[in-house]
Amino acid sequence: MTTKAEMLGEVPFFSLLDDQERDVLAERVQVVKYPKGSMIFSYGDPGASMYVLKSGEVELFTKTKTGEKFVLETPHAGDFFGEISLLDEGPRTATCLVVEDVEALEIDRGDLDELFRLKPAAALDLLTATGKRLRQTALLLRNAATRNVNEEVDDKRTAVMKTADWIADFSGSMPFLFIHVGIFFVWIILNVHIFPFGNFDPFPFGLLTMVVSLEAIILSVFVLLSQNRQVAREKVKGDIEYDVNLKAEMQIQHLHEKIDDMNAMILARLARLEGQRGASGGAAPGRGAS
Repeated sequence: MTTKAEMLGEVPFFSLLDDQERDVLAERVQVVKYPKGSMIFSYGDPGASMYVLKSGEVELFTKTKTGEKFVLETPHAGDFFGEISLLDEGPRTATCLVVEDVEALEIDRGDLDELFRLKPAAALDLLTATGKRLRQTALLLRNAATRNVNEEVDDKRTAVMKTADWIADFSGSMPFLFIHVGIFFVWIILNVHIFPFGNFDPFPFGLLTMVVSLEAIILSVFVLLSQNRQVAREKVKGDIEYDVNLKAEMQIQHLHEKIDDMNAMILARLARLEGQRGASGGAAPGRGAS
């Protein structure tokens, strides 16, 4: 049967500890198991521990106010999660769903103090991993606001709207101009008595005038429909740009606050551990002299 010390040795985050250090830490941590489909913690729950996966897989996700689900990360064996709430003692920032049966090590703040005492450099590793996760989360949430304005509008187009767009685009092209110039030239040539045939619309070309007028009326309607759709497209584009800017600003501000808080906490903890080490090192000569 695998012991907790052996489990720690199989996790990359604790692989730098020697056997004695792992044995000391193994006496403090707990082994927990969760079946597939269960929730380890939910968004807003109090956070008192972090987890290191021995086996299995979990899914960390959050939901927007509209109920849309965003998967932040899917930790596997050897990965850790839940460290943000453990460090700042705040509520959980995401929900953790068990995708495959999980066996994990549960580490509380006391265990973390013991780890940092044994290996102070682990604090920097934890801070680095946390910063990467926060950066990835901010990127995901910011990209969630980034939508393609063409997809947003085009998906709602009817057959009439698609036809109007095509006609409006084609009527403003050079092929449309060349086709009409050719038609008008042939029409006029056939009706100025140059050839013995034709002459179905003599000068001043009343039939041609009526056809052109009808075409202009029909084209103007389609162009107006297309312009109305362009106005709607610009409105959607403006809403998307506002959402992107707002979410980017909020996430960057939140990221700075998290990093600053964690940096201050890690530095304070390292200073306390160094102070304890210095105090214990200075007391030893005094005892020897007495």
